[in-house]
Amino acid sequence: MISNDIALGLFFLSQTGFGVLGNSFLLGLYIINFFIGSRLRPIDLILTHVAFVNDLVLLSKGIPQTMIALGLNHFLDDVGCKLVFYLHRVARGLSLSTTCLLSTFQAIIISPRNSKCSKLKARVSKHIVHFYFFCWTFHLLINFLILINIKGPKRSKNITRIQDLIYCSATSYASANIALYVFIISLPDISCVAIMVWTSGYMVFILYRHHQRIQSIYGNNLTLGGSPENRTTQTILLLVFTFVSFYSLNSILVLLIHFKKLPSWLIHTSAFLAACFPSCSPFVLIISDSQVSKYYLALWGKIKPQSWYYTTR
Repeated sequence: MISNDIALGLFFLSQTGFGVLGNSFLLGLYIINFFIGSRLRPIDLILTHVAFVNDLVLLSKGIPQTMIALGLNHFLDDVGCKLVFYLHRVARGLSLSTTCLLSTFQAIIISPRNSKCSKLKARVSKHIVHFYFFCWTFHLLINFLILINIKGPKRSKNITRIQDLIYCSATSYASANIALYVFIISLPDISCVAIMVWTSGYMVFILYRHHQRIQSIYGNNLTLGGSPENRTTQTILLLVFTFVSFYSLNSILVLLIHFKKLPSWLIHTSAFLAACFPSCSPFVLIISDSQVSKYYLALWGKIKPQSWYYTTR
Protein backbone atom coordinates (compact mmCIF):
# COMPACT_ATOMS: atom_id res chain seq x y z
CA MET A 1 0.00 0.00 0.00
CA ILE A 2 1.50 3.36 -1.03
CA SER A 3 1.52 6.39 1.23
CA ASN A 4 -0.85 8.37 -1.04
CA ASP A 5 -3.60 5.81 -0.41
CA ILE A 6 -3.10 6.03 3.35
CA ALA A 7 -3.20 9.83 3.24
CA LEU A 8 -6.37 9.76 1.14
CA GLY A 9 -8.01 7.29 3.50
CA LEU A 10 -7.13 9.38 6.55
CA PHE A 11 -8.44 12.49 4.77
CA PHE A 12 -11.83 10.91 4.05
CA LEU A 13 -11.93 9.50 7.57
CA SER A 14 -11.26 12.94 9.06
CA GLN A 15 -13.82 14.63 6.84
CA THR A 16 -16.46 12.05 7.71
CA GLY A 17 -15.59 11.97 11.42
CA PHE A 18 -15.66 15.73 11.95
CA GLY A 19 -18.84 16.09 9.89
CA VAL A 20 -20.69 13.33 11.74
CA LEU A 21 -19.50 14.76 15.06
CA GLY A 22 -20.80 18.25 14.20
CA ASN A 23 -24.15 17.07 12.83
CA SER A 24 -24.69 14.67 15.73
CA PHE A 25 -23.94 17.45 18.20
CA LEU A 26 -26.60 19.69 16.62
CA LEU A 27 -29.07 16.82 16.30
CA GLY A 28 -28.65 15.84 19.94
CA LEU A 29 -28.79 19.47 21.08
CA TYR A 30 -32.11 20.16 19.35
CA ILE A 31 -33.67 16.86 20.46
CA ILE A 32 -32.59 17.17 24.11
CA ASN A 33 -33.76 20.78 24.34
CA PHE A 34 -37.10 19.74 22.88
CA PHE A 35 -37.58 17.00 25.48
CA ILE A 36 -36.56 19.19 28.43
CA GLY A 37 -39.25 21.68 27.49
CA SER A 38 -37.37 24.42 25.66
CA ARG A 39 -39.40 26.23 23.03
CA LEU A 40 -37.60 25.69 19.74
CA ARG A 41 -38.00 27.96 16.74
CA PRO A 42 -39.94 26.51 13.78
CA ILE A 43 -36.75 26.75 11.75
CA ASP A 44 -34.98 24.48 14.28
CA LEU A 45 -37.18 21.60 13.11
CA ILE A 46 -35.78 22.10 9.61
CA LEU A 47 -32.21 22.36 10.90
CA THR A 48 -32.70 19.13 12.87
CA HIS A 49 -33.67 17.31 9.69
CA VAL A 50 -30.73 18.87 7.83
CA ALA A 51 -28.35 17.53 10.49
CA PHE A 52 -29.92 14.05 10.35
CA VAL A 53 -29.79 13.64 6.55
CA ASN A 54 -26.28 15.12 6.46
CA ASP A 55 -25.18 12.36 8.82
CA LEU A 56 -26.69 9.82 6.41
CA VAL A 57 -24.88 11.39 3.45
CA LEU A 58 -21.53 11.31 5.25
CA LEU A 59 -21.86 7.76 6.54
CA SER A 60 -23.06 6.32 3.21
CA LYS A 61 -20.30 8.02 1.20
CA GLY A 62 -17.43 8.71 3.58
CA ILE A 63 -17.02 5.22 5.04
CA PRO A 64 -16.89 3.40 1.65
CA GLN A 65 -14.49 6.01 0.24
CA THR A 66 -12.24 5.65 3.28
CA MET A 67 -12.14 1.87 2.97
CA ILE A 68 -11.45 1.94 -0.77
CA ALA A 69 -8.65 4.47 -0.27
CA LEU A 70 -7.10 2.12 2.27
CA GLY A 71 -7.08 -0.68 -0.30
CA LEU A 72 -10.22 -2.63 0.66
CA ASN A 73 -11.69 -2.95 -2.84
CA HIS A 74 -14.17 -5.81 -2.34
CA PHE A 75 -15.72 -5.15 1.07
CA LEU A 76 -19.31 -4.98 -0.27
CA ASP A 77 -21.39 -7.61 -2.03
CA ASP A 78 -24.39 -7.01 -4.31
CA VAL A 79 -26.79 -6.30 -1.45
CA GLY A 80 -24.33 -4.03 0.33
CA CYS A 81 -23.65 -2.01 -2.82
CA LYS A 82 -27.35 -1.59 -3.55
CA LEU A 83 -28.11 -0.41 0.00
CA VAL A 84 -25.13 1.96 0.25
CA PHE A 85 -25.79 3.65 -3.11
CA TYR A 86 -29.54 3.77 -2.52
CA LEU A 87 -29.15 5.28 0.96
CA HIS A 88 -26.68 7.85 -0.34
CA ARG A 89 -28.90 8.93 -3.24
CA VAL A 90 -31.96 9.21 -0.99
CA ALA A 91 -30.04 11.13 1.69
CA ARG A 92 -28.46 13.42 -0.92
CA GLY A 93 -31.89 14.22 -2.36
CA LEU A 94 -33.32 14.85 1.10
CA SER A 95 -30.43 17.17 1.95
CA LEU A 96 -31.16 19.16 -1.20
CA SER A 97 -34.91 19.29 -0.56
CA THR A 98 -34.51 20.27 3.10
CA THR A 99 -32.00 23.00 2.30
CA CYS A 100 -34.45 24.28 -0.31
CA LEU A 101 -37.20 24.30 2.33
CA LEU A 102 -34.87 26.13 4.73
CA SER A 103 -34.20 28.88 2.21
CA THR A 104 -37.87 29.18 1.22
CA PHE A 105 -39.05 29.19 4.83
CA GLN A 106 -36.73 32.02 5.83
CA ALA A 107 -37.63 34.03 2.70
CA ILE A 108 -41.29 33.82 3.70
CA ILE A 109 -40.57 34.70 7.33
CA ILE A 110 -38.63 37.90 6.57
CA SER A 111 -40.98 39.07 3.83
CA PRO A 112 -42.70 42.44 4.48
CA ARG A 113 -46.19 42.48 5.95
CA ASN A 114 -47.70 43.93 2.78
CA SER A 115 -46.29 41.21 0.52
CA LYS A 116 -48.16 38.18 -0.78
CA CYS A 117 -45.78 35.88 1.11
CA SER A 118 -46.87 37.34 4.45
CA LYS A 119 -50.13 35.40 4.21
CA LEU A 120 -48.13 32.15 4.34
CA LYS A 121 -46.28 32.98 7.58
CA ALA A 122 -48.91 31.52 9.88
CA ARG A 123 -49.33 28.38 7.75
CA VAL A 124 -45.84 27.40 6.69
CA SER A 125 -44.63 26.11 10.07
CA LYS A 126 -47.68 23.83 10.39
CA HIS A 127 -46.81 21.89 7.22
CA ILE A 128 -43.10 21.22 7.79
CA VAL A 129 -43.68 17.63 8.92
CA HIS A 130 -46.02 17.01 5.96
CA PHE A 131 -43.26 18.24 3.67
CA TYR A 132 -40.86 15.74 5.22
CA PHE A 133 -43.23 12.82 4.61
CA PHE A 134 -43.64 13.89 1.00
CA CYS A 135 -39.87 14.24 0.45
CA TRP A 136 -39.03 10.88 2.01
CA THR A 137 -41.69 9.12 -0.07
CA PHE A 138 -40.64 10.91 -3.25
CA HIS A 139 -36.90 10.20 -2.96
CA LEU A 140 -37.41 6.60 -1.86
CA LEU A 141 -39.49 6.00 -5.01
CA ILE A 142 -37.53 8.01 -7.59
CA ASN A 143 -34.24 6.31 -6.66
CA PHE A 144 -35.70 2.80 -6.71
CA LEU A 145 -33.91 1.95 -9.98
CA ILE A 146 -30.60 2.09 -8.12
CA LEU A 147 -31.57 -1.15 -6.38
CA ILE A 148 -31.77 -2.76 -9.84
CA ASN A 149 -28.80 -1.19 -11.63
CA ILE A 150 -26.13 -1.24 -8.91
CA LYS A 151 -24.13 -4.45 -8.58
CA GLY A 152 -21.25 -5.73 -6.53
CA PRO A 153 -17.61 -5.03 -7.46
CA LYS A 154 -16.62 -5.68 -11.06
CA ARG A 155 -14.62 -8.90 -11.01
CA SER A 156 -13.58 -9.09 -14.66
CA LYS A 157 -12.31 -6.34 -16.96
CA ASN A 158 -13.77 -8.11 -20.00
CA ILE A 159 -17.39 -7.30 -19.09
CA THR A 160 -18.13 -4.30 -21.30
CA ARG A 161 -21.73 -3.69 -20.16
CA ILE A 162 -20.68 -3.14 -16.56
CA GLN A 163 -19.53 0.31 -15.43
CA ASP A 164 -16.81 0.22 -12.78
CA LEU A 165 -17.54 2.44 -9.74
CA ILE A 166 -14.37 1.36 -7.87
CA TYR A 167 -15.97 -0.50 -4.93
CA CYS A 168 -19.21 -1.30 -6.78
CA SER A 169 -20.40 -1.48 -10.38
CA ALA A 170 -23.46 -0.56 -12.40
CA THR A 171 -25.19 -1.93 -15.46
CA SER A 172 -24.21 0.15 -18.49
CA TYR A 173 -26.93 1.15 -20.96
CA ALA A 174 -26.99 3.02 -24.24
CA SER A 175 -26.07 6.71 -24.06
CA ALA A 176 -29.59 7.81 -25.03
CA ASN A 177 -31.15 5.80 -22.19
CA ILE A 178 -28.60 7.14 -19.70
CA ALA A 179 -29.26 10.70 -20.84
CA LEU A 180 -33.02 10.26 -20.42
CA TYR A 181 -32.63 8.73 -16.95
CA VAL A 182 -30.22 11.45 -15.79
CA PHE A 183 -32.56 14.14 -17.13
CA ILE A 184 -35.57 12.71 -15.27
CA ILE A 185 -33.85 12.30 -11.90
CA SER A 186 -32.17 15.71 -12.28
CA LEU A 187 -35.41 17.67 -12.76
CA PRO A 188 -36.25 17.83 -9.01
CA ASP A 189 -32.63 18.77 -8.23
CA ILE A 190 -32.59 21.55 -10.82
CA SER A 191 -35.93 22.84 -9.53
CA CYS A 192 -34.69 22.93 -5.92
CA VAL A 193 -31.46 24.71 -6.87
CA ALA A 194 -33.42 27.27 -8.90
CA ILE A 195 -35.74 27.90 -5.92
CA MET A 196 -32.76 28.32 -3.58
CA VAL A 197 -31.10 30.81 -5.93
CA TRP A 198 -34.34 32.79 -6.28
CA THR A 199 -35.14 32.85 -2.55
CA SER A 200 -31.54 33.75 -1.71
CA GLY A 201 -31.69 36.69 -4.11
CA TYR A 202 -34.99 37.73 -2.56
CA MET A 203 -33.53 37.58 0.96
CA VAL A 204 -30.50 39.63 -0.08
CA PHE A 205 -32.87 42.23 -1.56
CA ILE A 206 -34.98 42.34 1.63
CA LEU A 207 -31.89 42.68 3.83
CA TYR A 208 -30.45 45.41 1.62
CA ARG A 209 -33.70 47.38 1.63
CA HIS A 210 -33.98 46.97 5.41
CA HIS A 211 -30.39 48.17 5.81
CA GLN A 212 -31.08 51.23 3.67
CA ARG A 213 -34.17 52.07 5.70
CA ILE A 214 -32.34 51.68 9.02
CA GLN A 215 -29.44 53.82 7.81
CA SER A 216 -31.81 56.57 6.78
CA ILE A 217 -33.14 56.65 10.37
CA TYR A 218 -30.08 55.94 12.51
CA GLY A 219 -27.22 56.68 10.15
CA ASN A 220 -24.29 54.23 10.20
CA ASN A 221 -24.63 53.34 13.88
CA LEU A 222 -26.63 50.13 13.31
CA THR A 223 -25.12 47.29 11.30
CA LEU A 224 -26.99 44.97 8.94
CA GLY A 225 -26.54 41.98 11.21
CA GLY A 226 -27.72 43.74 14.35
CA SER A 227 -31.05 41.94 14.85
CA PRO A 228 -31.45 38.20 15.58
CA GLU A 229 -33.64 37.87 12.49
CA ASN A 230 -30.98 39.38 10.23
CA ARG A 231 -28.27 37.18 11.72
CA THR A 232 -30.37 34.07 11.15
CA THR A 233 -31.04 35.10 7.56
CA GLN A 234 -27.35 35.72 6.91
CA THR A 235 -26.50 32.29 8.35
CA ILE A 236 -29.02 30.62 6.06
CA LEU A 237 -27.71 32.56 3.06
CA LEU A 238 -24.21 31.30 3.88
CA LEU A 239 -25.51 27.72 4.14
CA VAL A 240 -27.36 27.97 0.82
CA PHE A 241 -24.35 29.50 -0.95
CA THR A 242 -22.11 26.72 0.39
CA PHE A 243 -24.59 24.03 -0.66
CA VAL A 244 -25.17 25.36 -4.19
CA SER A 245 -21.42 25.80 -4.80
CA PHE A 246 -20.38 22.30 -3.77
CA TYR A 247 -23.51 20.71 -5.26
CA SER A 248 -22.93 22.31 -8.67
CA LEU A 249 -19.30 21.22 -8.84
CA ASN A 250 -20.15 17.69 -7.73
CA SER A 251 -23.04 17.43 -10.23
CA ILE A 252 -20.68 18.20 -13.12
CA LEU A 253 -18.39 15.36 -12.09
CA VAL A 254 -21.34 12.99 -11.54
CA LEU A 255 -22.54 13.67 -15.09
CA LEU A 256 -19.08 12.96 -16.46
CA ILE A 257 -18.94 9.71 -14.50
CA HIS A 258 -22.27 8.63 -16.05
CA PHE A 259 -21.16 9.26 -19.62
CA LYS A 260 -17.47 8.39 -19.69
CA LYS A 261 -14.81 6.50 -17.80
CA LEU A 262 -12.90 8.81 -15.47
CA PRO A 263 -9.66 8.29 -13.57
CA SER A 264 -10.04 7.27 -9.94
CA TRP A 265 -8.80 10.62 -8.61
CA LEU A 266 -11.76 12.40 -10.22
CA ILE A 267 -14.14 9.91 -8.61
CA HIS A 268 -12.49 10.61 -5.25
CA THR A 269 -12.82 14.34 -5.94
CA SER A 270 -16.54 13.87 -6.60
CA ALA A 271 -16.89 12.03 -3.29
CA PHE A 272 -15.01 14.81 -1.50
CA LEU A 273 -17.27 17.52 -2.97
CA ALA A 274 -20.39 15.50 -2.11
CA ALA A 275 -19.31 15.42 1.54
CA CYS A 276 -18.18 19.06 1.82
CA PHE A 277 -21.56 20.61 2.64
CA PRO A 278 -22.65 17.90 5.12
CA SER A 279 -19.32 18.19 6.93
CA CYS A 280 -19.12 22.02 6.91
CA SER A 281 -22.74 23.03 7.56
CA PRO A 282 -22.93 22.12 11.29
CA PHE A 283 -19.89 24.25 12.07
CA VAL A 284 -21.35 27.16 10.08
CA LEU A 285 -24.44 26.93 12.29
CA ILE A 286 -22.49 26.52 15.52
CA ILE A 287 -20.35 29.58 14.76
CA SER A 288 -22.95 31.83 13.13
CA ASP A 289 -26.27 31.03 14.84
CA SER A 290 -26.29 32.53 18.35
CA GLN A 291 -29.37 30.48 19.23
CA VAL A 292 -27.26 27.30 19.11
CA SER A 293 -25.08 28.60 21.94
CA LYS A 294 -28.21 29.61 23.90
CA TYR A 295 -29.57 26.07 23.59
CA TYR A 296 -26.22 24.68 24.71
CA LEU A 297 -26.09 26.95 27.74
CA ALA A 298 -29.74 26.21 28.52
CA LEU A 299 -28.92 22.52 28.50
CA TRP A 300 -26.45 23.12 31.30
CA GLY A 301 -28.88 25.31 33.22
CA LYS A 302 -26.94 28.55 32.84
CA ILE A 303 -29.61 30.63 31.10
CA LYS A 304 -33.24 30.33 30.15
CA PRO A 305 -33.50 29.73 26.39
CA GLN A 306 -35.14 32.34 24.24
CA SER A 307 -36.76 31.76 20.90
CA TRP A 308 -37.65 34.15 18.14
CA TYR A 309 -40.90 33.07 16.62
CA TYR A 310 -40.81 35.01 13.39
CA THR A 311 -44.27 34.11 12.21
CA THR A 312 -45.74 36.82 14.44
CA ARG A 313 -43.80 39.72 12.88
